[in-house]
Amino acid sequence: MSVIFKRTKILATLGPPTNNYEMIEALAAAGVNGFRLNFSHGSYEERDQQLEWIRTASTKLGKPVAILQDLQGPKIRLGNLNENTSVKKGDEIILDHAAEHNGNVFPVQYNLAEKVKVGEPIYIFDGKIRTTVIDIPSATAITLRVENDGTLMSRKGINLPDTDFGGDILTPKDIADVEYGATKDIDYVALSFIQSPDDISNLRQMLVGLGSTAQIIAKIETKAAIKDDVLEEIVKVSDGIMVARGDLAVEAGAEVVPIVQRRIIALCRKHGKLSIVATQMMASMVENPEPTRAEVSDVANAVIQGADTVMLSDETANGQYPLETVAAMKKVILFTQDNAAVAPIHDEIHGKNAQQDAISAAAVSLAEHLKVDAIIAETKSGATAANIAGHRPNLPIISVTSSPRAAQQLALNYANRSYVRPDGERAGLDLAKELKAEGLFGDDGQVTVAIVSGKQPGLIGATDTIRVRVLE
Repeated sequence: MSVIFKRTKILATLGPPTNNYEMIEALAAAGVNGFRLNFSHGSYEERDQQLEWIRTASTKLGKPVAILQDLQGPKIRLGNLNENTSVKKGDEIILDHAAEHNGNVFPVQYNLAEKVKVGEPIYIFDGKIRTTVIDIPSATAITLRVENDGTLMSRKGINLPDTDFGGDILTPKDIADVEYGATKDIDYVALSFIQSPDDISNLRQMLVGLGSTAQIIAKIETKAAIKDDVLEEIVKVSDGIMVARGDLAVEAGAEVVPIVQRRIIALCRKHGKLSIVATQMMASMVENPEPTRAEVSDVANAVIQGADTVMLSDETANGQYPLETVAAMKKVILFTQDNAAVAPIHDEIHGKNAQQDAISAAAVSLAEHLKVDAIIAETKSGATAANIAGHRPNLPIISVTSSPRAAQQLALNYANRSYVRPDGERAGLDLAKELKAEGLFGDDGQVTVAIVSGKQPGLIGATDTIRVRVLE
């Protein structure tokens, strides 16, 4: 009997209802594989406490858990208004980085005059109020023509779908947050509002300079990032992609999102990169104990498309039913994976190492042909296990590594269950025997595993061997 566990992973966002040790442990026990820390909110003291709670829960449960630091990026908002202000189609308003709210002049937290051009659209309040730039009267102010009736409120977000930020997307706050994260046990850094591969390269350079081993998740949420000639290059230079469907819908149009989601998941599978589907997956469960039929279908579709991870945002950060939401999501994942195959992709998988690609493809083919109970991947950096996962085998991948960081990062990879053990020629076989003795494979007696390894244990990029072992 094969190991039964969900192959698509769950990433949950921490917030007020889940900001305590008991909830973090309960969420991890319920099926959460990673926690997202939203650096748009909170203090470093709160982060220190959350990191300690997550690692304590992970150790207690014997389960590697990923931690994702989500940078705010140039999330531009209105400043504080004296009162909610109604605007009508045809009105002219001024957004001024250096002013207070006064009549038709509204404060904005970013100096847009340095970036925008006349004629560009600007969407305020999640696209509820659409405007067009008609003038740039000063070094800190822009004049907008309102295109529809609506109400402006303090600190509502602003989207600029056609504005080129020229690589200037790491704000001073982001830089400080990256420097903080580099000293902590962070597995992934998510970069917001990227527009080109250079944005990833700039962050990579900063992380390397700080001595961080965190991997980079590129959040796709701008019109510039989904252009055909840009998107695949972003996938190639990133370690993973988050389909940030909220802002992407505002910037590019809601009808674009499902197609972009499918493209991104396929590209991530092609290049052996992590894929995360985010935003409103079970949004109704912020206030209700059951998901809608559409939300169940949304999660199931992400599973069928082959996403590595599905993410919860407000559902666990602000919702009334965080544990119920995780349980509902897990139920959908398990039923879908047992009753529908992952959709095939038509591109050949290309990782960074051709030999590793070939070994991984052969291992999956052999394992499925022989109907083994699991693939055991001996891996130092996690690359071998991630590469095998890229082929979306219809069976578990059990990873053994001497690196706690690799084990934690693999927590979000498709079908991976990772264990930290010393390097050695028998690491995979010894782990398989250990897990069999613990009953992980059930009590049917004989267990067959395919072990993928290298002749030099612990050496990155040396994977070259597949062994099939029958455990009595």
